[in-house]
Amino acid sequence: MTSLTDFTLPLLSGASQPLAAYAGKLVLVVNPASQCGHTPQYKGLEALWRDFGDKGLVVLGFPCNQFGGQEPGSAAEIAEFCELNFGVSFPLFARIDVNGPLESPLYTWLKSGHPGDIEWNFAKFLIGRDGQVVARYAPDTQPGELTGAILQQLAS
Repeated sequence: MTSLTDFTLPLLSGASQPLAAYAGKLVLVVNPASQCGHTPQYKGLEALWRDFGDKGLVVLGFPCNQFGGQEPGSAAEIAEFCELNFGVSFPLFARIDVNGPLESPLYTWLKSGHPGDIEWNFAKFLIGRDGQVVARYAPDTQPGELTGAILQQLAS
């Protein structure tokens, strides 16, 4: 059975990152964008990362430019924007497609148990410590609303 740890994707820096590095962790996967109405969610995602990172949560951002062209910048511009505006310190990966013919295999897998196209930027998937998708959350779900589910998963 495929799991999160089976994928390797490039970070914003261009370096390949095996997701096997996050084996045994609770992982929140999100497709952010810098020019979206949901962009302030970066603050909440960073808060989750800082509050629960030492307890086993990892937040992984996979920027996407498929929705309204809201992530048009280069990798360096994305990194700078996130750091300067929201103090983002969680891992950010190279921009990917989450739907369509160039869809990342990661997103094909994420959606396999939770069917349907990604609706917009900031859709979220919670991946359990076993590397399997626990839940999918809509783009307008605020990061703080995930605290209960995160605590439940961290306790199990």
